[in-house]
Amino acid sequence: MLAWLMLLVCVRMVQGYDTGLVSGSCGDMTPSHRGNSAQNSQAPYSISTDTSSYIDGQEITVTLAAQSGSFKGFLLEAREVGGSNPVGSFTLVSSNTQLLPCSSQANAAVSHTSASSKSQIQSKWKAPSSGNSKNIEFRATVVRDFSTFWVGVKSAAVTYSGPKVPVDSASSGSSTQSPANSGSSTISNSGCGSTKTCFSNPSSCDPSSNSNCYFMSATPSASGAPYKFEIVGGADGYVSIGFSDDKEMGNDDIYICGKDSNGNIQLQHAFSTGTTTPGNIALGNVSGFSSSLTNGVISCSFTSANTISTTRSSSSQNSYYIFLAYGATKSGVIQMHSTTPFISSSKVDLSSVTSLGSGEVFPPIVKAHGCLMLIAWMTTGSIGMLIARYLKKAAKGTKPCGKDFWFVTHVFLMILSVAATIIAFILVFSYAQDWAGGAHPVLGLIVMILSLVQPIAAMFRCGPQDERRYIFNWAHTINALAIKALAVAAIFTGLALVDTSDQQWLPKVMGGFVAWEAICFLFQDFHQRRKKKDVMQQDSDRARTESLLLVMFFLGNIAFLVALLVGIGNA
Repeated sequence: MLAWLMLLVCVRMVQGYDTGLVSGSCGDMTPSHRGNSAQNSQAPYSISTDTSSYIDGQEITVTLAAQSGSFKGFLLEAREVGGSNPVGSFTLVSSNTQLLPCSSQANAAVSHTSASSKSQIQSKWKAPSSGNSKNIEFRATVVRDFSTFWVGVKSAAVTYSGPKVPVDSASSGSSTQSPANSGSSTISNSGCGSTKTCFSNPSSCDPSSNSNCYFMSATPSASGAPYKFEIVGGADGYVSIGFSDDKEMGNDDIYICGKDSNGNIQLQHAFSTGTTTPGNIALGNVSGFSSSLTNGVISCSFTSANTISTTRSSSSQNSYYIFLAYGATKSGVIQMHSTTPFISSSKVDLSSVTSLGSGEVFPPIVKAHGCLMLIAWMTTGSIGMLIARYLKKAAKGTKPCGKDFWFVTHVFLMILSVAATIIAFILVFSYAQDWAGGAHPVLGLIVMILSLVQPIAAMFRCGPQDERRYIFNWAHTINALAIKALAVAAIFTGLALVDTSDQQWLPKVMGGFVAWEAICFLFQDFHQRRKKKDVMQQDSDRARTESLLLVMFFLGNIAFLVALLVGIGNA
């Protein structure tokens, strides 16, 4: 009987470790697996964080992942570099994890809840708000099985950037939307070009009277640095300014004014190494920070004596391209900017006061995408559809390649349209490599897919005399109308991204084109009905009228097309 009781106690002890309730191991982080010691080899596990620096009260997402295989148990803590006591507190993200108290601190560690195999877990760690924190690292014990485990798996050090910058007069966003062009900021464009360097989109806009104005300014001191910076813009999470050696993202010195995990406005200093999320760096010599959040418009001002650097070290140059970007935040972490950043057209020396509008926002490859789509669905596609619907009897008797003239012309124009659509999609996707831009990229993808379906289905159509030919005719017509409607919608959304002016004249020109095309198709319908009724009308008169309508349609389309192409070129 005694032997059975001892066996049950041993089983209970082993099962206790399976539940992850290992607060007794918080100190040395060594599991009480009797008769087994930690592995000395390189651990096949890693700990990563979503930031390389932090400030007081900031939340950091921590990921423990297996580089190969899996693990059954773990214990995760945050400690000062070289320290022995846990710091901060955790909250749960993964469902198979639990919080543990350590050293009389609640939620100071995270562990497993069962011995099921895992390849990755995540948790959020919140920094203390004491104001005297230090650099930290995350440490873990990872258990592959009862006899195989690693102790002291470490993350890279996370640098303490100093206390959280206080927020002066920050106000929460109102549920009542302000009228267009109503006052949105106490920051204005007064002094631009005389006492401070300004950069804005739309050009020369005033953020104090235009809620759609994205604006930054830099006011030098008598000796140049330090500079007083001002940033304003409507955004879901943040507005930011960056200083770069070129017009491409990477090696940029960035200041971010955005919401933290509690919705308050904070200032962050960051450095980008490419098109990924920039890494936070020490805030440095920054003072006088104030901010506001009113009706969705974020504004902030601060004075910085930091050297602007695009190489993480002191730089001898004084001129940089200015980036102005905005986007959303998630738990205080900035997300991908909402549109292509506004970029100055030339390098700017902040000590030489000037005033700039936004430069080339869209690179040539994006403009080429827009031009190809306009040509495809305002000219070649439209004329091809018009010929198939109304001009089947044109050039009767002429049979190039053994086919009716209208058919050969229709196929040629539609192949051009499909080819232009595919090239345009590949160009812009190879550049952007994401789906930023709202509905526009989704509409473009659907247009490309349906455009490919159209010729493929036509290759397998049945003969003209087949009793089921009407099915193909209807499907072909409906798909063509769907492509046309979606292409027009994609063009409208694309032009809205390109045209940042208050007047939004590019979408208005497109609206005029849609109206023009609708009128021309109505004229063609009217003429076709009239032909059926007037059987006495001469074929030469009919051909003359059809030619006149086609020329009128073509010239009108070309006029609208040229206007939009010029607009895109000047964007």
